[in-house]
Amino acid sequence: MLTDEVKLHIKAGHGGAGKVCFSTIPRNMGPTGGNGGHGGSVYLEGVSDLAALRQYRYKKDFFAEDGIRGGEANREGRKGEDLILKVPIGTMVRARLTNADQMEHDPQEGGTFQGVHEGGLPSKLSARKLGGGLHGGITEKEFEVTKVGERILIAKGGKGGKGNFMFRSSRNPSPMIAQPGLPGEEFDADFELRIIADIGLIGLPNAGKSSLLNELTKAGARVANYPFTTLEPNLGVYYPSAILKASDEEQKKATPIIIADIPGLIEGASAGKGLGFKFLRHIERTKVVIHCVAADSVDISAGYKAVRGELSKYDKLLAAKESYIFLTKSDLADAATLKKHMTALKRFKKPVLTVSIHNQEQLGEVKKLLDRMS
Repeated sequence: MLTDEVKLHIKAGHGGAGKVCFSTIPRNMGPTGGNGGHGGSVYLEGVSDLAALRQYRYKKDFFAEDGIRGGEANREGRKGEDLILKVPIGTMVRARLTNADQMEHDPQEGGTFQGVHEGGLPSKLSARKLGGGLHGGITEKEFEVTKVGERILIAKGGKGGKGNFMFRSSRNPSPMIAQPGLPGEEFDADFELRIIADIGLIGLPNAGKSSLLNELTKAGARVANYPFTTLEPNLGVYYPSAILKASDEEQKKATPIIIADIPGLIEGASAGKGLGFKFLRHIERTKVVIHCVAADSVDISAGYKAVRGELSKYDKLLAAKESYIFLTKSDLADAATLKKHMTALKRFKKPVLTVSIHNQEQLGEVKKLLDRMS
């Protein structure tokens, strides 16, 4: 099954402490402690793999590397390595800061903070702002990854502390203090995948959605002649004829159509029956809905109204989306039955097309419709 919800604990790296040390060279006597390195940050990166959240099913804690302590001879500590969490495009993240109490006590401009001696003993001193308030007073954040390769900062690493070289002055030429690093942001985060597609294929189980997706794209979705063969959404990429006729350079710039095959919905899906309402939310992100109704259905109108009703119960905006009706598996019904079905479906005042994956002329009409959407 598709993993489309996970809960993770995310922590950016702590800034490295500044160093307290002095030169032993007579002509360069004085403080030479370097600054600590900044802590690593945590980023989200969009990928096309819908199953990318599966890697987070069991491992729940993810930490970026801490910054390294400053060194002698004014050498700055190494920055902690950033952590990249790869997630499918369409992933929404709600993050709640869990170390707000630490962040709120970061030093402010003109305030005081705890410095540290080389031995770790605290010392108070006045200083400029070190970079506190990383969260800016915000304890909750929302993120959305919409593009492949897109990177979004979710948790910022803490700043490194200043070494004693930075505190030398005419009044205090031999400071025995350095700053500790600041904590990185730390979050509990909810990840939720909501598929981003231009077109969503919906309908009752075994309505021919996966077969049609495979015919229009190279999705390779699993198909069989029984209900619920599709247990998770499938994505396919359709290239309009204009793109296929274009030059290689033009094709690289063109935007294809993303089609999503949504698992079969049944009456009560909005209340969690069948495969549940979890798949209804994937339809929210689609621009156009194509309702597939199988020509071998016992009651065409009732099946259509059942699925439309579930859309309305879940979210009325879903029912208001631009939509079309495909009378699929038309090769399984005779001409008189098809005419009867078409008459019944046209009463719903939506454009209706008769479709069979074995009829190239009918598939051609479907492709013309998709080309107009591009």
